[in-house]
Amino acid sequence: MEQNIESKHSIIAEYYTECYAELKGFVASRLLGDEKAEQAEDIVQNVFVRLLKMDCMITRITLPCLVYTIARNLILDYWRHRHSLEKYEYVVRNTDWQNRYVDDVATIYSAHEIQRKLEDGIAQLSEKQSSVYRLNLEGMTVKDIALHLNIKYKCAEHYLGNARKSVRRYVKEEMAS
Repeated sequence: MEQNIESKHSIIAEYYTECYAELKGFVASRLLGDEKAEQAEDIVQNVFVRLLKMDCMITRITLPCLVYTIARNLILDYWRHRHSLEKYEYVVRNTDWQNRYVDDVATIYSAHEIQRKLEDGIAQLSEKQSSVYRLNLEGMTVKDIALHLNIKYKCAEHYLGNARKSVRRYVKEEMAS
């Protein structure tokens, strides 16, 4: 197993030295702005960091496709982030913050009230959904939850998905009323 990891790391290192400039050019061609070169370097570095963290089998044949798929996904993440920043900046610039005030303090929910509504929503879940949801709120991943509760990964994923939908629906209905 250790030899396999060494082999994987050496394949990635070799590919990095051979194709770094090409990959950086690919990424930079899909970015805009003054910081294009710096952003491209960051994205390329993140590609190789993700590769090194992956548990899947990597060969010289599969590596190029995997590298460009990861790069493409990171570029899409970059654009999503940039879009949300621009959207936020637009709202901030076009809002009159000085003349904005709340007419009725009672219309604002306190953190305590929201927490209570969330707890009420969790209380309506089944026992399995509730335990999976609470473990996820504590920061556990689905994989860790499945191991902790001794259930299959897909079951944990299913319980968590249904629990999230139910809690969201409950809290949304409670906040609207």
